[in-house]
Parts: sequence; C-alpha cells; structure tokens
Amino acid sequence: MVDIDKIRQLVEMMVANDLVEISLRDGEEEVNLRRPHVVTGPTIPVHLPYGHLPMAHSSIPPAQSTMSTETPVAPKVEETFLEIISPMVGTFYSSADPESPAFVQVGGNIQIGSVVCIVEAMKVFNEIKSEIAGVVERVLVKNAQPVEYGQPLFLVRPHA
Repeated sequence: MVDIDKIRQLVEMMVANDLVEISLRDGEEEVNLRRPHVVTGPTIPVHLPYGHLPMAHSSIPPAQSTMSTETPVAPKVEETFLEIISPMVGTFYSSADPESPAFVQVGGNIQIGSVVCIVEAMKVFNEIKSEIAGVVERVLVKNAQPVEYGQPLFLVRPHA
C-alpha cells in the first residue's frame, strides 16, 4: 500500500525543485507523479499554508509603443480572479452524491470555509473548503474528472 505522506513529500519536493514529472519504483510499488501544465503569463502565486491554495489571475495589457502618434489610451482594467486549486491527486465531485445539487454554482457566493467540492483520493472522500470569499465565476473541471495536485478547480471573483 502506498503511503500518502510519502506522496505528499514527493509532491512538495517536485514543487520545490520545479520538477514536472517523477517516477519511482520500490520493489513491487511504483509511483508516477506528473504536475499539471506549467502556467505561463500573468499568473501571480499567493503563498499560503498547505491546503486549498488560491492563486491570483489578472490580465496585463501589452506595453504601448512610444513611437505612436496616436493619443495614448488608458489601459483597460481587468478583473482579478482567484483560483481554488486541488490540494491532492484524485477524482473531482461537484456534489455529495449523484442525486444532490452541486456544492457551488457559477454566479453563486461562497464564504471562507464553504465546501466547494469533494476530491476522492484512495477511496477517501475529502471535502475541499474555500479559503476565499467571493462569487464563483467559472468551474474549471467536470464532475467525476480526475484532477492533479495544484490543478485549478474554480475561478472566484473575491468580495471587495
């Protein structure tokens, strides 16, 4: 049986050393870990303790040419969204069971501590709670879809 604490340590080591993939074999046990795609662009990480780590997203307008004879236009203000990300590898479930409504809906308000989904890992159903308050702008995964450690699950517009 695979030790979940060892897997967490491997994931932390991958993040700390910016590794994308790692494969280990110890006798009969084999572990293959792959981090989700590396995000490029204007993503700003928010460092919080281990858990349901949100990450900030914002659009940065392109630099304006100083050679232009046109009147400069003020940059368009873009909204900033925070991510609720998966704290583990597993299967995403939007509700407690197939007959129940989803924990959150697009346009719905969530508070700090609100259950937003369940991630099943090794037959254990883990409630994922929000560490931010705001409005759910987008659900990024489908029900019963496999998710990776650090994968964004929701985009949230934080309350002002």
